[in-house]
Amino acid sequence: MENKIRCAWCEKDDLYRKYHDEEWGIPVYDDPTLFEFLILETFQAGLSWYTILSKRENFRKAFDNFDYKKIAQYSEDKIQELLLDAGIIRNKLKVYSAVSNAIAFMKIQEEFGSFSKYIWDFVEGKPIDNKLQSLKDIPATTPLSDAISKDLKKRGFKFVGSTVVYAHMQATGMVNDHIANCWTRS
Repeated sequence: MENKIRCAWCEKDDLYRKYHDEEWGIPVYDDPTLFEFLILETFQAGLSWYTILSKRENFRKAFDNFDYKKIAQYSEDKIQELLLDAGIIRNKLKVYSAVSNAIAFMKIQEEFGSFSKYIWDFVEGKPIDNKLQSLKDIPATTPLSDAISKDLKKRGFKFVGSTVVYAHMQATGMVNDHIANCWTRS
């Protein structure tokens, strides 16, 4: 692992390198994983991804392994329990949004057959390869993330601004933003 050239953003420590090498930018087509990343990205809003990544296992425990069917049914008591959980980000609006986003997620499944079909249709089912030369070339948003954000909001999603959506697209491989000399491109 140590001799590989990676995107410079992940060189903070082994947790980041492992995430970069094994997950970031690899296309995800299954609904449970897409939902997990969506929830994690919404909690990231205004924070660093490293903060969220370091708490990921705590999020998995607190949110029933990101089971959107369970999360959609969370009671007020469960929400209050989450707001007391020091292992996660205890932002009240974000916790409530996890519940409303689970409900909206299932509505999209009903309409499109799967969330994967819905989200991947924006890129015609295959990743956009941006062929970036350096970190400074990586955008925070694009016209496409703007459009997806707008559509998600229209469907009732919260904390899905264009920056969050673009991060989700990167994480789930809808866009390949690995820089040109990154080992993942070989």
